[in-house]
Amino acid sequence: MASSVTETTAPTTPHQPGRLGGRWIDDWRPEDPDFWESTGKGVARRNLFFSVFSEHIGFSIWSLWSVMVLFLPEPVFGIDPAGKFLLTTLPTALGAFVRLPYTFAVAKFGGRNWTIFSAALLLVPTIATAIVLEPGVSFGTLLFVSCLAGVGGGNFASSMTNINAFYPTRLKGWALGLNAGGGNLGVPVIQLVGLLVLATAGADSPRVVLYVYLPFIVLAAVGAALVMDNLTSARNQPRAMREVAREPHTWIMSFLYIGTFGSFIGFGFAFGQVLQNQFHDDFATPLAAAQLTWLGPLLGSLIRPLGGSLADRFGGARITFCTFIAMAAGATVVLMASKQQSLPLFLVGFVALFVLSGLGNGSTYKMIPAIFRAKAMDAVAAGGDTVAADRLALRRSGALIGIAGAVGAFGGVLVNLAFRQSFLETKTGDSAYLAFIAFYAVCVVVTWAVYLRPGNRLAGV
Repeated sequence: MASSVTETTAPTTPHQPGRLGGRWIDDWRPEDPDFWESTGKGVARRNLFFSVFSEHIGFSIWSLWSVMVLFLPEPVFGIDPAGKFLLTTLPTALGAFVRLPYTFAVAKFGGRNWTIFSAALLLVPTIATAIVLEPGVSFGTLLFVSCLAGVGGGNFASSMTNINAFYPTRLKGWALGLNAGGGNLGVPVIQLVGLLVLATAGADSPRVVLYVYLPFIVLAAVGAALVMDNLTSARNQPRAMREVAREPHTWIMSFLYIGTFGSFIGFGFAFGQVLQNQFHDDFATPLAAAQLTWLGPLLGSLIRPLGGSLADRFGGARITFCTFIAMAAGATVVLMASKQQSLPLFLVGFVALFVLSGLGNGSTYKMIPAIFRAKAMDAVAAGGDTVAADRLALRRSGALIGIAGAVGAFGGVLVNLAFRQSFLETKTGDSAYLAFIAFYAVCVVVTWAVYLRPGNRLAGV
C-alpha cells in the first residue's frame, strides 16, 4: 500500500523482501502539479541538499591529486612533470569507469542507501594517501593511491541519477544543474584548502589537507542516513543499460558531454601543472600556482545551474550549440596567448573555458531527460499508457545520465593525456589547444545537425 507523504515528514514504508532496509517512498508523482506542490517539493529539496553535499565531498576527493602534486617538489620526490600528469590522469580514469556501476547502484540499493555507502567509501583514498605520502615513497605506490581517489568521481553519477527521479521535467534542468554545480564546487574548494595549507603550514604538510576532509566525509555519510530517502520508482528495468546502449542519442549525448564536462574536469586537474610548465618564471613555486588554480573551477561550478536554467527556458540544444562556438573561440584565445607568452590573455582565455564548460554541463544534462520525455509524449500520442511511458522515460534517462557521465569523464583523461604529450614533444601546450579547437568545432556541427536542424522533431530539447 502506498505510503503517505508530507513536506515535513519523510514518506516511508516497511521493509519488503528483495530490497534493502531504509526509508522508501512508494508513491512518487512529481509530474502531478497538486502532488508536487502539496508534498513532493519539500521532500525533493531535502534530498537535493544532502545529495549536493555528498557529491561535493566526492568531487573534492576525486580531484585530490590536482592539489597533492603541488606538494611533490621534483628534487624531493623525483617525479617529473610527465609523471605528475599521470598522477592526475589515473583518478580521472577510475572516476569515469565507476560511474556506470554507481548509476545502477541507485536502482539496486536505493538513492539514500547508496549515498551512505559511497560517501563512507571516500575514507579509503583519504586515509591511504595520509599513510603513504612522504619522501621516499615509490612512484608506483603513489600511482596506486592516486587511482583510489577515483571513487569520488562515481558519486556524481549516482547523485544525478537519484535527483533526476525526484524532480518533474520542467525543473530538471535547474535541479540537475544545482546538484552538479554544487558537486563541481568540490574541485575549487579543495584547491583553496590546498592553497591555505601551502600558505600557512608549508609544502611539507600535505596531510593537513586530508585531515580537514575526514570529518566532512563522515558528516556526508551520517547526514544521508538521517535525511535522505529511497524512491521505489527509480528502480530500473533489468535491461535498461542494453536499451539505452542501442539508442543513438546515448552516444551522441555522451560525445557532447566529453566536450563540456570532459573539458571542465580535465582542465581542473591539469590547470596548475599547465601554469607551472607554460609560465615557469611566473609560477616557480607551488604556492604561486595554487593562488590561481581554483578560480576557473569555481566560476565553472557556480555557472552550471545557470546553464540548466537557461536550457529550461530556451532549450538545452540551443544553449549547448552556442556554448561550443564560444569554447572554440576561447581555446583559440588560449592558443594565441601561448604563442605570444601573454600570461594575462592566457588566464582570460582559460577562465573563459572553465565558465563555458560549466554552462554547457548544465545545458547538456538538461537535454537527456528532455529527449526521453519527448519520446514518451510521442508514445502517449500513439495510444500508449501515460504512466508507463513516464516511468520508461525516467529509467532510460537515468541510465543515459550514467553512461554520458562516464564517457564524459573519460574526456578528462584525454585532456590530461593531450597536455602530457604536448609538453613532452614541444615543451608547450600548443598541440593540445589545437586539438581542443578542432573537437569543439565538431561538437558544434553535431549539435546543429542532430538537435537544431530545421524540421527535427527534437529541436526543442
